[in-house]
Amino acid sequence: MACITLLSDFGLQEASVAIAKGILMQHSPATPIVDISHEIQPFNASQAAYLLASAYPNFPQGTIHVLLFDLFSEPAPRLVLCEHKGHYFLTPDNGLLPLAMGTDIAGAICFTMTKEHTFPDWLNAAGEVITSLRSKKADDLGLPPVKLKVTKDKSAARLESGAIICEAIHVDHYENVVINLTQQQLAQWAGGRQFRLTFASMEEIEAISNSYSDVREGFKLCRFNSVGYLEICVNRGKAASLFGLKLGSKQNDIKIILE
Repeated sequence: MACITLLSDFGLQEASVAIAKGILMQHSPATPIVDISHEIQPFNASQAAYLLASAYPNFPQGTIHVLLFDLFSEPAPRLVLCEHKGHYFLTPDNGLLPLAMGTDIAGAICFTMTKEHTFPDWLNAAGEVITSLRSKKADDLGLPPVKLKVTKDKSAARLESGAIICEAIHVDHYENVVINLTQQQLAQWAGGRQFRLTFASMEEIEAISNSYSDVREGFKLCRFNSVGYLEICVNRGKAASLFGLKLGSKQNDIKIILE
């Protein structure tokens, strides 16, 4: 295996991330563990899916991605092993992986928790699977197959009355606001028509910039980021704070008005 990645909504204010790393290191002491993020807003599946889909293709094939997002969403949480495009994913069966990959993905059940099991039990089960994958393929582990749970993306962009209704799915360290619209989706829905971005009830942007320097310092812009999602930004400023944009807030009022 190339390495192990971790993605969670644990935050960094207590020991859960350290516990996860410590247990996985006992099973694979020579394998690097890389953090994708632990600052996902609790239970925000859209943000988790965006970060996972953005990060995983940049790792070498054979990487094992351990997803610890919304771990206890089900009464009897299941640990599922999935293989997709040469990558392995150890994930709760909570709909995150199909949401991130945009496809129905089959997997194999590795472990089902009961009331007697704890978070370390879950991690030890993941560590045992990772150890097995050093010498075997996923199909040779003898695990029972399962079709992963698929959940509806309630925050997906939608076309409504001549406008594309969008939501903020991530705010980065610079307070750029990522919205749930890709360059491909915009091209498909706009169909060559002119459009303008409106948000926070009164703000408007009429053109998509290539870089921050396309506008003067302190001015707002929108641009497609490196993974193809539209962002609301301020050149050398903080868009989220300036405009009061927050994850999941209806007051964001983000729309693409098609002319």
